[in-house]
Amino acid sequence: MKITAKKLKEYKLQNKKISLLTAYDYSTAKIFDEAGLDGILIGDSLGQVILGYNSTVKVSMNEMKIFTSAVARGVKNALVIADMPFLSYQANISDAVLNAGELIKCGADAVKIEGGSKYIAETVKRLTESGIPVMAHLGFTPQFINTIGGHVVSGKNLDTTLEILKQAQELENAGAFALVLEMVPTESAEYISQNLSIPTIGIGAGSKCDGQILVSDDVLGKFKDFCPKFARKYANLAQVLEDSAKNYIEDVRNGSFPNENESFRLKDEEKEKLENYKNN
Repeated sequence: MKITAKKLKEYKLQNKKISLLTAYDYSTAKIFDEAGLDGILIGDSLGQVILGYNSTVKVSMNEMKIFTSAVARGVKNALVIADMPFLSYQANISDAVLNAGELIKCGADAVKIEGGSKYIAETVKRLTESGIPVMAHLGFTPQFINTIGGHVVSGKNLDTTLEILKQAQELENAGAFALVLEMVPTESAEYISQNLSIPTIGIGAGSKCDGQILVSDDVLGKFKDFCPKFARKYANLAQVLEDSAKNYIEDVRNGSFPNENESFRLKDEEKEKLENYKNN
């Protein structure tokens, strides 16, 4: 059964934990969907783990559209959420609606935008009124890294926790169906979650959120440049890939690949014709 934005809100009422991961390609998305994830995010984290940029701010709308289309083709049941990339929604609300609409046309069921200013709340309201479900994102917001000054934990005291809650409530009132809380202390995230009717999705925000999301390349142990403290590694694909490549290289060099089962052969009569031709 297809999971919708409304269904995630129902999960909070049912105290059912929500599980999401990022994906950036058809085959991974298909596997994750069949595994039973509630949602799959095409995160702008693809800028780093897929495209090799040094931050998410370099990701373009065209790039997000390509990866969103690929993921959407592999998903039948999970909610497909696409990140709105840097400057695709900050300049003006009209651009935000048009850009979000492009991602929906690419197959996304919803979009995610970062920030909690009044302008962002107004944007969420307009998007929702336009028929585009919005997942909000507070705490550490990577697209604001140049003004924040680095990877900093948010909500480390009462005042900042209450400020996040205030922004979250404004986003909820504007129509956001869920809220990502990134790099927020467990106690702060729990308090914020208890005072919202929409589900909170934690990433580095402890176990008291209504759900969790991680970057799949961290979960799979594929991205080697760095791994955040909050990411649990469930596999070591980097090592699997390296070992597989080394074994392949060795097999090619020693002639054991390809073998007979991995090759095509001429029929006997055609083989005979070729031999005769070579000998004449």
